Amino acid sequence: MSTAQEVKRLDDLVARDRDYAYAGIEAGKLCVRIVAVADLPTRSGDFHVVAFANNLDEKEHIALVRGDVLGQSDVPVRMHSECLTGDAIGSLRCDCRDQLDAALKTLGQMDRGILLYLRQEGRGIGLLNKIRAYQLQDQGLDTVDANLALGFHDDERDYAVAARMLASLEVESIWLMTNNPRKLQQLEHYGVRVAGRIPHAQPPNAHNRFYLETKAARSGHLLFSDEGGVDESAKRETESRGASSPSE
Repeated sequence: MSTAQEVKRLDDLVARDRDYAYAGIEAGKLCVRIVAVADLPTRSGDFHVVAFANNLDEKEHIALVRGDVLGQSDVPVRMHSECLTGDAIGSLRCDCRDQLDAALKTLGQMDRGILLYLRQEGRGIGLLNKIRAYQLQDQGLDTVDANLALGFHDDERDYAVAARMLASLEVESIWLMTNNPRKLQQLEHYGVRVAGRIPHAQPPNAHNRFYLETKAARSGHLLFSDEGGVDESAKRETESRGASSPSE
């Protein structure tokens, strides 16, 4: 399918959602709608950017769509939570920018795929509280204990909106690019068919190694070995699901 045809199909979703009225969270219904679509050429390849509105957090989330995903199965998907210090400034305290760049490069080489860019700064605690957590980490706490000390869970993110974004794009099933089992569990809880996991760990640096080790030890993240070997648990997980590899 040509790029023009792909855009037309995405534009049809904007028209579909144009008169969609929010029912209200108090009525127990999460409402997500597509409000705009545009071409977005990037250093990693050509994408379409799809803008979403919702009545849960009222934040402006987007999807970067590669190729034709409407009605497709086994679509490679990366859910990336906003990180101003990493994504935009290039902080070495985390691996967020490395993960974002790697996901875009991978998807940019595929026939189809989606990157959901979610406005959940600091694992959902916001930018100011993330800096407060950094301050506590400078005093010796790890990333989990810093969040707990501020009165938060170790991870405050919720992926209900992300699940509805995928539903709005009419995706039948996905392969999720992640190291975080919670993302798999939450998406499946919200009705997304997850065919398998694509490992997405990036090499550590001297500044984020302890942060990554903490995510693995205390938050259950599945990471590559220091030698660069593939996470064998991903292979076992895929085999246990009986899933086929995502097509490129």
